Amino acid sequence: MSDTDTTERDLAEAGEQLSTAPREDLTTGGGPTLGVIGWVRWFWRQLTSMRVALILLFLLSLGAIPGSLIPQNSVDDLKVRTFKEQHEVLAPIYDRLQLFDVYSSVWFSAIYILLFVSLIGCIVPRSWQFTGQLRGRPPAAPKRLTRLPAYTTWRTEAAPEEVREAALAMLKKRRFRAHAVDDAVAAEKGYLREVGNLVFHIALIVMLVAFAMGQLFKSEGGKLIIEGGGFANTLTQYDDFSSGSLFSTDELAPFSFKLNQFTGTYETGGPQRGTPRTFEADVTYSQGGVRKRSVIRVNEPLEIGGSKVYLISHGYAPVVTVKDGKGATVFRGAVPLLPIDNNITSTGVIKVMDGYRDKSGKKVQLGFPAFFVPTYAGKGSGQMFSRFPGLVFPALNLSAYQGDLRVDGGLPQNVYQLDTSKMKPFKDGSGQIFKRTLLPGETMTLPQGAGSITFEKEIKEWASFKIAQQPGNGLALAGAIAAIAGLAGSLFIQRRRVWVRVVRGDASTGGPTVVEMAGLGRSESAKLPEELAELAATLHSVAPTAPEADEADERAEK
Repeated sequence: MSDTDTTERDLAEAGEQLSTAPREDLTTGGGPTLGVIGWVRWFWRQLTSMRVALILLFLLSLGAIPGSLIPQNSVDDLKVRTFKEQHEVLAPIYDRLQLFDVYSSVWFSAIYILLFVSLIGCIVPRSWQFTGQLRGRPPAAPKRLTRLPAYTTWRTEAAPEEVREAALAMLKKRRFRAHAVDDAVAAEKGYLREVGNLVFHIALIVMLVAFAMGQLFKSEGGKLIIEGGGFANTLTQYDDFSSGSLFSTDELAPFSFKLNQFTGTYETGGPQRGTPRTFEADVTYSQGGVRKRSVIRVNEPLEIGGSKVYLISHGYAPVVTVKDGKGATVFRGAVPLLPIDNNITSTGVIKVMDGYRDKSGKKVQLGFPAFFVPTYAGKGSGQMFSRFPGLVFPALNLSAYQGDLRVDGGLPQNVYQLDTSKMKPFKDGSGQIFKRTLLPGETMTLPQGAGSITFEKEIKEWASFKIAQQPGNGLALAGAIAAIAGLAGSLFIQRRRVWVRVVRGDASTGGPTVVEMAGLGRSESAKLPEELAELAATLHSVAPTAPEADEADERAEK
């Protein structure tokens, strides 16, 4: 047998079981020839390999991209309908590919389940193998320690038994798992590397389970509330609501809250003028008969009974009063308007659905398209605009329509838009649509004694909240933290073995006792020779080099 073969064999024996990674059989060519069972085994080995697990994880990440870029039915079905109207060619293709329901699609679920099975099939055998390694002991020293990557030797006058005992004590003190084997001490360290590897993969499974729980048992809804208004956590109170397939409305946490006041502050000067500084919603909530007060801020949700209440957006709700031709009040209230820019220029519709009659006594509905600016800066580009998001100089522009709002037909309708298909506008003396810009306290009188609308001095604010119940969030967070910790351990901890062989020499060696130390790591690292040198220095202080050995070395150099 050649020296090369001997070296390879020694290294193979020394490095045996340094890793619990599944071994691949490289001796067979082509696929299995054992029939159906052989193919099943081959497929299982491929599925549970680390290579396939990484490919599936990559495919899962790719699959999540369309879920982020394309509107999803589970998030906002209105956006999905709008997308379909704007993309008549792409929409049918996306529908067939289930791109509007990515996370519940067949192909995404298949990748998800295969990744789940792959991780479990990879972890279970590695865990059993690692458990067996923990129960065992480091293997005996190879015959030729000089073949290992890190090696040192010296001769000493100390007795072999004393040196071995000192080496064993030193290695155990350095937290090596060590034991004496024949004329050597075998030690191993760095088991936390494999622990970190297993923790990382188990954490991935935990995150997959948490993701599944979040999708199956989640509930999520939105609610717009004007100052002074409230919300009770029942299905009928939501403006929009979505939930997982296994969620039941009976699981909605019983609580309610009232929006006392919304406060928004902005930078008043400098280059960042108008930049938001604080958004706070002062609320009073009730659960189990106990009333408490709290403040909800952006990224600081209110937690109630397993649900989280998030502050999403805000705007203004001008208070208006509408009177008929006889001066009777037919509508009074705050009307929320939707912002269209950073300065909270807002649009919406004031709808009077009941109580109004025209001059002939016929029931008629009124609609007032509204355009609101919190800080009036005149007209530009054909319309009003605001120069600051705070209420410095508010103004409200109104036009008026009469007829049928089409809210009684049973079809869903956007409350912020006006359907004018069955309505006629009021017109001024020149035949143009009747419009006025009002300041707080001013009144717009409709033509021909049809009534009036007053922009009251009181302007309320509204806040939009998201109420979410996601049981898997805590588990997902724990899994993410464990995955990071496990990955750090598997990357930065090196698993290595150290052997100390001590034998009694003879006259030919120039000394009574020969000490050999060698180290082998799972992967090459500059730290292994450094660590071996440190261990050798510590042991050398107990068993120093014999003087005769030093003289023999000097003679050899001459």
